[in-house]
Amino acid sequence: MVSSRRDSMIGIIVACTIMLMWCLHLGVALSQDIRVLPIAQIIAHIAVQTFLFTGLFITAHDAMHGAICRHYRRLNHALGIVSVRLYALFSYRTLWQKHWEHHRHVATPRKDPDFHDGNHRGFLRWYLRFLLTYIGWKQVAGMAIIFNILLHVFHVPLGSILGFWVLPSLLSTVQLFYFGTYVPHKDPEPHEPNVEYSNRHRSRTSMLPTWLSFLTCYHFGYHYEHHEFPSVPWWQLPRKHREYLRNLPQE
Repeated sequence: MVSSRRDSMIGIIVACTIMLMWCLHLGVALSQDIRVLPIAQIIAHIAVQTFLFTGLFITAHDAMHGAICRHYRRLNHALGIVSVRLYALFSYRTLWQKHWEHHRHVATPRKDPDFHDGNHRGFLRWYLRFLLTYIGWKQVAGMAIIFNILLHVFHVPLGSILGFWVLPSLLSTVQLFYFGTYVPHKDPEPHEPNVEYSNRHRSRTSMLPTWLSFLTCYHFGYHYEHHEFPSVPWWQLPRKHREYLRNLPQE
């Protein structure tokens, strides 16, 4: 697929918008004391911030594929670096290396860093393995420093830090894992022969409508399409999904 300069400009705008919205909403949320907020407002803040955390990671993921702005490679990777730093102080280089291992050895135990180890196929154990693959002590230490700066320097209420920063970041890892790894790549159930899973990408794709696909994980559920066209940014995956549906054999 040939990427136009217009697509690159849209990609830059989309990436910057997600990062800006993440910063603005987090600032607004942390400026409030969670203890005096109505429960509906608390839930809304958590839901929005979780969705924006997920957007940060999807932005970084697109950068790893050069899909934010293919015509400006340094800017593309710079946006990816900023996104993963905001997300949880991740190393962009380390994520880039592991993600391409995933694409080279997709759904292969012990070779695909995102896949289960061949034994622990259940959601919880697979999720914990997935999480521990990417979290290191330096990252935890850095997040702890930020936590204490927010608490003791800026005097942000403890409950607000936990509810509007820590909890959404953790919830977004569940969202990313469930819709972007577990559902697309889990082994077919014995009672459920899955023809899709026999494709060369060993990936299922979501059949959700476009609006719901966006809300669940920025169209990352259109996973076969992503593996087939890894240079396509997340916001163009619905078009590839429509092409995929047109090419399905008619019953």
